[in-house]
Parts: sequence; C-alpha cells; structure tokens
Amino acid sequence: MTENLEPVDRYLDEKKAKRRHRVRRYMTRPVMSTYLKTEVLGEENVKGLEGAFILVPNHSSHLDAPMVFSLLPDWITEKLATGAAADYFYRKRGISSLTSVFFNTYPILRKGKRESVEHSKAAGMTGRLLRAGVPILVFPEGTRSRSGKIGQPKAGAAALAMQVGVPIVPIAMLGGHEAMPVGKFLPKFRSEVCLFIGRPMNGREGESPEGYMARVFHAIELMLEQHTPHPVDEDGTSPFGESDDAA
Repeated sequence: MTENLEPVDRYLDEKKAKRRHRVRRYMTRPVMSTYLKTEVLGEENVKGLEGAFILVPNHSSHLDAPMVFSLLPDWITEKLATGAAADYFYRKRGISSLTSVFFNTYPILRKGKRESVEHSKAAGMTGRLLRAGVPILVFPEGTRSRSGKIGQPKAGAAALAMQVGVPIVPIAMLGGHEAMPVGKFLPKFRSEVCLFIGRPMNGREGESPEGYMARVFHAIELMLEQHTPHPVDEDGTSPFGESDDAA
C-alpha cells in the first residue's frame, strides 16, 4: 500500500526549496511589493519554532495564499506546503508542477469527487507530511469570505494537530478582501495589507477539536480588531494561552 502513496521526499528536497526561494525573491515578492503596501508583524512570536506546525490564516481573498508564501519570513515558508485539489490541480503534470513551484502543493482529495488511481496516492497526505516535519498551510474556512468577515472554520486542522502533536500558528490577514474581493481578478493598486503572526497554540487536555479551533479563530479575530500580533482578551489575558500570559 505504501508504495502507491504520493512520496513525501520532494517536500523535503533542498534543491526544490532553493528554487522556490528564488521564485519568491525575484518574482512573487517584488510583484506583491509593487502592487500592494505590505507589512508583516509578529515574527518574534514564532522565534525558535522548529519542526512541523500548521499555519492557519483567515481567508478572504485570492491573494491570501500568495501573500503567505511571498511575505512571511523565508525560514517559515522554506518548506511550507499547502493542499491542492487532486481532481483539479493534478489532472495534468504541467498544472501541478506550476503550482508546486509557487506554493509547494500536495494533492488532497475532495469529498464528492470521483477518485482515480492517481488521486488515491493523496490519501492521508497532510498527516504524512506533518509527521515528516513539513509545516502545512490550511484555510479552515474552506472558501473565501464574500463579505470580508470571518466565516465558520472547520475543525479538521485542529483534530490533525492534536493527533500528530504539532502546534497551530494563527495568522491574521488584514486588507486582503479590500485589495481583491471575490469577483475581482487583479488587486487594487497600492492597497494596504498586513499579516499578523500569532504565537503557536496547542490543544488542551480534554479539549475538542472544535473548541481548539474556536480558540485559534478567536485569537485571529482579536489580532484583526486590535491591529496587533499581541492582542489582549477582555480579561486582560492573552488569547494564545498560558505560555503567552507568562511571557
């Protein structure tokens, strides 16, 4: 069975990581900086973070994935991977190769879609990558918000984080919807966008995946409301958890 699965080796390949770095440095990052006024705050929140983790942003624009891969520090995105629908992006090798260069994509199966022998290789890919030490980007809302407001997140990423034993890093993306709302094909020139990097969050003993994800999105909402990667809850504590309160 194992030999029929998509191999994880290429997601750890140093040469491929360097190629993606060059694409970011000489193509996507300059384009982003030209079209948008960009700012990233909160790198100190993930200082010392090693190994696999799940990056969880809010989702309001087609710009979201490009902004994550282009604007976040290189050490975060060096091996960061994200899922792409196997039935769409992996129909032809050229399409999958192109998305891989920009976003280090791996195939995921979508419910309700016919599964081919080729697509079956994607089974359990997210968990396998995390166990191999590859960080993953997941948008739990599933689809972009049409209003710019945060939607209801699914708890799958939280369940997987608890199962594998990796933290979730919340990312609050501000300005993406205003820069490029649903239905637009190009961003508004020089729109302001900001990414706030939160502190890593772990599941608590006895906590449900739904409760875990609700805490993550509460932290994202506070970062967006307060325009800071160091938000404070109503009771004066940090939404990221005990480790942040003691910092």
